[in-house]
Amino acid sequence: MIRLLEMPRLLRVMGLTVTGLLASSCAQVGDSWMSVAAKDQMMLVRAEPPSFGFRRLTIQASTYPDLGAFVAQHGLPDFLAETGTQDRRYLILYYLKTRHAFACRTRPGNKRTVEFAGPYPVTDKEFRLLDGFRRAPSKKPEGL
Repeated sequence: MIRLLEMPRLLRVMGLTVTGLLASSCAQVGDSWMSVAAKDQMMLVRAEPPSFGFRRLTIQASTYPDLGAFVAQHGLPDFLAETGTQDRRYLILYYLKTRHAFACRTRPGNKRTVEFAGPYPVTDKEFRLLDGFRRAPSKKPEGL
């Protein structure tokens, strides 16, 4: 289990920082892009119209039943950060309403099981940045 103090280090190791990851991932993309991994990206998760992040989360939830059950219990996150290595997949689910994030990672050798850690508090800076992007996804967030 990942401890709270390890979370910033984990994000750096994974190459994930909120300010460094926001991409124009809310744009519509064709289904042909779905087979391409969305590694090292922060994605808006929006069901209507479906965002790239929503589609990625749907694919990952169908691949990893534990993730599907987690999302069914907690609801759709506002943002999804995704990265991976040769043998692991890492996801961070951001819930802005509760200002919490959860870390998810697959286990080596077991591609259908996910380990969860959290909730971790979303900092004020992360919240402002993500909330601004959520409200105006086509506008570049301040601070980037």
